[in-house]
Amino acid sequence: MAILTPLEDALAGVADAARALAGRERVRLAVTGLSRAGKTVFLTSLVANLLAAGAGVNTLPALAAASGHRLRGARLVPPGVESTPRFDAAAHLEALAADPPRWPARTEDLSTLEIALDLAPASLLGQARGWVAGERRVTLELLDYPGEWLLDLPMLDQSYADWSRETLARLRQGRRAAAAADFLDFVDALPAAARDDEALARQGFRLYRAALLRCRDDLGFRFLQPGRALNPGPRGEAPLLWFFPLPGGAGGDLGRLLARRHAAYLADQRSAFFEPFFRRFRRQAVLVDALGALHAGEEAFDDTAAALAAIAASLRRGGGWLNLLTGQGVQHVGFAATKADHVPEPSRDSLVGLLRDLVGRDTAAAGGATTSVHAIAALRCTQDDVARVEGRDVAAVRGVLLEGGRSARIYPGEVPIRRPGRDFWQHGEFRMPVFRPPRLKGDGMAGMPHLGLDRMLAAVIGDLL
Repeated sequence: MAILTPLEDALAGVADAARALAGRERVRLAVTGLSRAGKTVFLTSLVANLLAAGAGVNTLPALAAASGHRLRGARLVPPGVESTPRFDAAAHLEALAADPPRWPARTEDLSTLEIALDLAPASLLGQARGWVAGERRVTLELLDYPGEWLLDLPMLDQSYADWSRETLARLRQGRRAAAAADFLDFVDALPAAARDDEALARQGFRLYRAALLRCRDDLGFRFLQPGRALNPGPRGEAPLLWFFPLPGGAGGDLGRLLARRHAAYLADQRSAFFEPFFRRFRRQAVLVDALGALHAGEEAFDDTAAALAAIAASLRRGGGWLNLLTGQGVQHVGFAATKADHVPEPSRDSLVGLLRDLVGRDTAAAGGATTSVHAIAALRCTQDDVARVEGRDVAAVRGVLLEGGRSARIYPGEVPIRRPGRDFWQHGEFRMPVFRPPRLKGDGMAGMPHLGLDRMLAAVIGDLL
């Protein structure tokens, strides 16, 4: 997809307004999240439950209330000649209906899907328009993209020297330093005026990427840049990816080469991803495995907090005067702590508080996007239960464990309402269970059991319906 010029942006805004007047609006919702937050399951549940709601099943009561109970039908829009891959909801539903059920595979590329929603008119004017044109139709366009790419958003405002300084400072801290030891030894041994040598640049990139992978996969860290170093997508590993942070920034021939690649990478991400997609997708759902961050320890938790704060600040800033002029750009961001079914009901409000503390408590910024915070389980795997711990009854959950397939009652511990203090980390008071998904019946089009998905959708897109 080509970059949108200001004129194309303005024309897109006019086209959206014209469709709205004709009762044929288009609502665009982008779904992303930090690694292993459950984006694919979220989208699959959203599709299944919207289709079920369109067939008259009360799967999303809060969204139904927010839209005035006007939904009359829902169907998937058949594929056309799009160049972006299609989100394969049917394959993911098939995995969840298997025996035993399987969690869908993680997101590796951009994908889209459209759902046509038929709604009763909301006003006398709409009813009059409906008399001519039939029911109001809203096309919900969904975009799924790898969470790693979202961490490139804060990079757009940084020079290579600034990015290098901040990235190396993070890598030298705590457990990251051991994971990145080979890379740090390499860059620290480079002379200040290192030569412009391609073999040297490739070696540095390989060591840097290996450090990022260890930080993500072994330690649970999320603030890792650039995103395509971890998930290059279908275009593969292009030469513009071959850069890494360098002490002293862009000094010497090697530094100037890496700075050029850094600039080329950001220009490519801006033109191929951020500009065409972010400017058109006005609503964003950002999913966060806050419980997993707690489980991974203090450093991983603080790393997740830093990543979310940077993302939230970038999204709230919006696109400035150009978005105001064209009517494009992100308008509302819904942050969701996923896997809320892994803790009992009394802890779910605390989970919302914890995510709000992670994201930052300001919910709006002038000229930028508003935000809301939620706790959800796109596919509910447990039921609330009671466990006996040290002679007292405590709220717990019961579900089928992924490993071994046995039913178990789990007391995960108390969820703090904000960043916990030193005692929490020293005593390891939180355990993160891993549950098997429930097996869906048939094709899943009767809906999927969830927690809070309807309330999140009501906040993010309810006003548009």
